[in-house]
Parts: sequence; structure tokens; C-alpha cells
Amino acid sequence: MTQPSAHAAILGIGTAQPEFIMTQDEAVALAQEVCCRTEDDRRLVKVLYRKTGVKQRALCVPHQLALEWMVMGQAAAVALAESRAAIGGGNSMLEDMPEPVSKGMGTGERMRVYAEAAPKLAVDCSTKALADAKLAAGEITHLVTVSCTGFFAPGLDLALINGLGLPPTVGRVFVGFMGCHGAINGLRTAQALAQADPRNRVLLCAVELCSLHYSFEWDPDRAVGNAIFADGAAALVVAHSSAAPSDDTLQVAATGSCYIPESGDAMSWNIGDHGFEMFLSSRVPDLISNNVRPWFENWLAEQGLKIEDIGCWAVHPGGPRVLSAVEEALGLERTDTFMSREVLAECGNMSSPTVLFILQRLRAAGAKMPCVAIGFGPGLAAEAALFR
Repeated sequence: MTQPSAHAAILGIGTAQPEFIMTQDEAVALAQEVCCRTEDDRRLVKVLYRKTGVKQRALCVPHQLALEWMVMGQAAAVALAESRAAIGGGNSMLEDMPEPVSKGMGTGERMRVYAEAAPKLAVDCSTKALADAKLAAGEITHLVTVSCTGFFAPGLDLALINGLGLPPTVGRVFVGFMGCHGAINGLRTAQALAQADPRNRVLLCAVELCSLHYSFEWDPDRAVGNAIFADGAAALVVAHSSAAPSDDTLQVAATGSCYIPESGDAMSWNIGDHGFEMFLSSRVPDLISNNVRPWFENWLAEQGLKIEDIGCWAVHPGGPRVLSAVEEALGLERTDTFMSREVLAECGNMSSPTVLFILQRLRAAGAKMPCVAIGFGPGLAAEAALFR
């Protein structure tokens, strides 16, 4: 499906990350101590993490029990559990020790952490976006929130209304469980709202706490997620093109969407008893390489463009193999995806906000326009946005 060409101005961008930073070396040590069963597993993890291109990640909270296990060792963790039981007078953690170490927190507990941590990041990045747009919170008429890593109600929309002082009459839309391309779907909604009325001012906020779904057991299918996913949030202020303060204001010109046929089992995101479980097939890079170009060329042609006309790229870094597959499919050079690789290295894969982090850096660098953002999510589906 391709959207008709339309323009909406991006008046402001803001991003936010948690304070807790984990280097990739620390992540390797954690995975080896907590997840691996054998020396072969430990060697595999070390190689896998090294190939991700990630150097560090920001997390909303450390995986506390796992970190205690890693830093203090099993004997100290057992002693700690005994002392907690003695002080608290409750049930001893010793009875539950194998389960938390092998599985981690239950989904309910992970959602409680999400409900506490996600609003803080949402308010942080949205405050920055409003300041960048030079708008007061009271001027926002519509709110679009995006997330796939947590749910609660009242949710992020109410947290932003209260945290920012948005009008209680603000129109609210939630884009949920769409994965790494969720921000582009949110942008499509914000674009439509902005175009509907020149008076509208739309706040788009994407928040993900991927670290809450860390797998504490040995599961090769989830090891890649453990190696690359991180936490972060990003926000945009979007308005009718007539509200653009200058001719060089970033404009949303079009969005496009394509489900790759017979790929429904290639990427999935399901709710399990111990967090959300992502499955990523080894077929994904080939599916991208073999299927994306025909759709993408047709979509660009509808905008009067060819691939060689694109000045810069915000490719969602689902991992180095995904980036390489996009390069192969579209005939791009590594220099074209430099900013994507930089964000992956410094921030990890934050799911939906990641393309907005890349877009912010491209805008700050004065990158050549037009720009294309592209991401992939469960389906396997591709989403793209064109900026002028």
C-alpha cells in the first residue's frame, strides 16, 4: 500500500535514553554467566556479540538478580538470599533461585517496571521535542504514542498529558505492537492529522524498553535479541506544512508500506510468561535482498524519484546483516548507512525510536535531501517514509 503524496512539517525532534549504560563486553560477561550452559555456548555468545556492531547500550534498569549472580558469584548470591529472608521474615529466595536465574522476572513484573520507567523517558524526549519546535505543551492538539515492549492503562498518553501539561482535550492514538517500524506507522498517522487542519499540532512519541524482555535462559532464537536490543525514546512535533518556520524545515512528503508475501513466520513478537519473545528467522536478510527493491522503486517512482536521487538514508539497524541486506537490495554503499551503523554502535537497536534517532542526527549534520527512512517488522513487513 502506498500513501498519496502529502506534506507535513517536522517542527521539532527530541530523544532520550536511560542512565544505566552497559558496554558490550559487560553484556558478553552477563550472557556467559547467566544464559550459557557450556563452554561452547560461551564461545558462541562471544562471537555473536562481537559481530553485532554494538559497543554499548542504555538500559532502564540493570538485570539485578543476574548482575548479582555475575558480580558476586553463586555462593554470595545464596548468602544474600538467606540474609534477605532473615531480615524480611518472608519466604526464602533460595526456593526460587533456579527459576529466576533461568527465566528472569515474570511478564507481570516486567510490565510493572515498564509502567514506571517508560513514562519518564516519554516525558523527557517529548519535552526536548517541544523545546526544539518552540511550542508550548498547551498548543498540542493531537498525541500519537508508539510502543511494542509494554502495555498499561491509563497508559503513556495519560502520562504525557500529566507530565507535560497537555490539554485534557488532546486527541489520542496509540500504535501498538508493530515492532521496529512502529514509528513510521505513527508518523503516517501524525502526517494525516497535521494535513487535516492547519491548526493541528501533533506530538508523536515512541518509547521502547527492550531490555525488559531479556532472556535469562539459553535460547539460540533469542540470543540475537539479547545481543542487540536496548532502551530509548524519541519524539517529533508535526504540523501542516504552512506552519514550517523556514524553507529548509524537514517535510514528510510520503510514506509507503509493503508486506513481503509468504514471510509471516520470518519475524514474530509474542507475549510469553517471562517477557515478550522475539523470533527472527535466518531468512530475513534474504527476504529483504530478494523482495524490497521492486516495491521500493515503484513507490519512489510515484514520488517522481529514483534510488540515486536520495540524498541520505535512515535505515533501521535491525542488525548488521539487515543493514547489509538493504545495501544489497538497493545498491547502497556502507557510507549510505553510516549513520545507522553509528546509532547501532552507540545505542543498540531500540526498536521503534531508532529511526528517529538516526533522523535527528542526519538533520543536525545538514545531510543532503531528500531522505528516506526504512524499517522492518513482524510480517515480514517494510515501512518507509520520504522526507524533503
